[in-house]
Amino acid sequence: MGNNSPQGKCGCGLISAVFWRSAPNNNNANNLKKVSNSPDTKKHQGGYKDEIFLGKASANKPKDSSRRSDSKPHHRPKPVVNQRNHPAGGTFKVSPTEGYVNNGRRVPKEAIGISGELENMISDRQKGSSTLVRASSSNVMMFGNLGNLRQGGNTNYHNGDHHAKQRDESPVANGRYMNHTVENVRNGSNEQPASLCRALSTRMDPEQLKMMGNEDYKNGRFEEALALYDAAIAIDPNKASYRSNKCAALTALGRLLEAVFECREAIQLDPRYQRAHHRLGNLNMRLGETDTALYHYKQAGGEADPDEIAKVKKIQIHLNKCTEARRLGDWNSLLKHTNYAISSGADSAPQIFALQAQALLKLRRHQDAETTMSKGPNFDADECTKFFGPIGSANLLVTQARVYLAAGRFEDALVAIERASRVDPNNKEAKKVMGKARAVDTARTSGNKLFKEAKFSEACVAYGEGLENDPYNSVLLCNRAACRSKLGQFEKALEDCTAALNLRPSYSKARLRRADCNAKLKRWEASIKDYEILLKEKPEDEEVRMALLEAKEHLIEQQGE
Repeated sequence: MGNNSPQGKCGCGLISAVFWRSAPNNNNANNLKKVSNSPDTKKHQGGYKDEIFLGKASANKPKDSSRRSDSKPHHRPKPVVNQRNHPAGGTFKVSPTEGYVNNGRRVPKEAIGISGELENMISDRQKGSSTLVRASSSNVMMFGNLGNLRQGGNTNYHNGDHHAKQRDESPVANGRYMNHTVENVRNGSNEQPASLCRALSTRMDPEQLKMMGNEDYKNGRFEEALALYDAAIAIDPNKASYRSNKCAALTALGRLLEAVFECREAIQLDPRYQRAHHRLGNLNMRLGETDTALYHYKQAGGEADPDEIAKVKKIQIHLNKCTEARRLGDWNSLLKHTNYAISSGADSAPQIFALQAQALLKLRRHQDAETTMSKGPNFDADECTKFFGPIGSANLLVTQARVYLAAGRFEDALVAIERASRVDPNNKEAKKVMGKARAVDTARTSGNKLFKEAKFSEACVAYGEGLENDPYNSVLLCNRAACRSKLGQFEKALEDCTAALNLRPSYSKARLRRADCNAKLKRWEASIKDYEILLKEKPEDEEVRMALLEAKEHLIEQQGE
C-alpha cells in the first residue's frame, strides 16, 4: 500500500488521544521448507503415489534393478522411515515421500498436508479396527473416513491427546489446519467434515480446495471452509484470493483480528485487490478504526457501498464526541456517544467498550462497568498488541484491571496490570494501578487472616487501610461490615453494606449482611425486603427462606403490640 497506507497514521481523535497505537507489522507468509524427493517416491501420471506396506508384504515386493545398477559403489545408509508395530505382529512402513511436482512446481510435503495427514491417520489408527481401502489411484484412506459412507464403530477423533498431536503435526502454515478433526461450530456436530474427506480424494489442486471451501462457507460450515482455505494456501501461499477467502471465514467465526492480519497479507500480495480492501474496510469499521476503514473503502472502488461509507463517518463523529466528553469529564455524555458508536457499527471495538467502562467507574456504577467489559470482544492479548500497538493494548489492560479491582477480583486485576506494565513499561497509569491493586490485595489478605482468628478489631483496621487506597471497593466494605457486625456495631455495618450495594446492587453477600443487621436492630420491614430480594435470586436457599419467615413473624408481633 506504500506510504499512503493508514497503518502508520493515527486514527480518529479518540484513538490518538486515548488508545494511540504503533503501526502494526505485516507478517509475511510462512516460509515453507523445501524437501527433495526420496528415492522411494513413485510418480504416476503427473501425480504421486505413496507406497504402503502392511505386515510382510514389503518382503515380496520386487526390487527396482535399474535403480540398483545406477547406484554408486559406496552406498549411503537409507533414512529411517516411520515404523510402528502392526497389531497383527507385522511392521507398518510408509515411504518417506517428500514432494511431488504440481504444474511444474515442487511442493514440499510439509506444506500440502493431505499426504502427511493420511500417514498420520493410518499410523494413529494402527491399534484400532479401521480398514484401509483404496480411495483413488493415488490415495489410501480409512474406510470409516469416506465421507458419506457409514459403518459401525466409532470414527470420531475428538480425544484431547489426539487433538494436541494433530495440532503439532499440522502441515499447514500457522498451525491452523486441524487435519481431519475440524468440528462444525454452528451445529455442534461430532462427525468428521465430509469436505476434508473429499479433499483426500483430490489431486491437491488448490483451486479445487478453494471451491470446496466456498461451498462449505455458503452452507455455514466456517471451520471446514477455513481448513480448506488453509490447505490451498499451503500449496500456493502467493494467491491473494485464498487469503481473502480465509479472512471471510475467520470473520464469520468472530476471529476478527486474525481476519485483519490475513486480509493484509492478501493486499500485500495484490495491492489492487478490491474485494480484500472492502473486507478490510468492514473489519476496521467494526474495530472502531474509522480512518483506516475509509482508506480501504476508497481503495475498494465499486466494491464499497455508499451506505457503508456513511456509516463509518457517523461512527467517526461519535468517537470525536467521546474524546471531547472524556476531556471535560462529562461521563454521562461519554456513555451516550459510546453507545451510539457501538450501535452504529463499531460493535467489536475494545477501546470503545473500555471508554464506556471508564465512564461507569467514574459514576460509581461498578457492576455495570463489569457487565460492559464482559460484553466487549475477548481478543487474545498478543493479537491486541499486534493490532493496537503496545500503548493502546496497555491502556486496554489498565482499564480491565480497574474493573477487576472494583469487582473484587484482585488476582485477575494483578495479572492484567502486570501484563500492561510488561507491554508498555512507561505507562504511568499502569504503575499507579499496580500500586493500588497490591495495597488492596494485601489489606484483604491480612484482614481475612485476622477475621479467621476472631481478631475482629484488628481485621476491621486492616480492611480500613485497604479502603484508604480504594475508598469504593465493595469487597473491602462488605468485609469491614462483617467485622463491625461481630463487634456489635450494627449501624456502622449497615452503612458499609449499603455503600457496597450502591456500587454493586447484585452483591448478595452484602445484602445478606444488611438484612441480618436490620434484624439485629429489629427493623423487620427493611430486613424482609432484603430477604425477599435474595430469595428471588436464589429460590432454593433454605437458610434465607427460614430467615424471611422468622422476620415476618417478628413483624406481625411488633405490629400487634
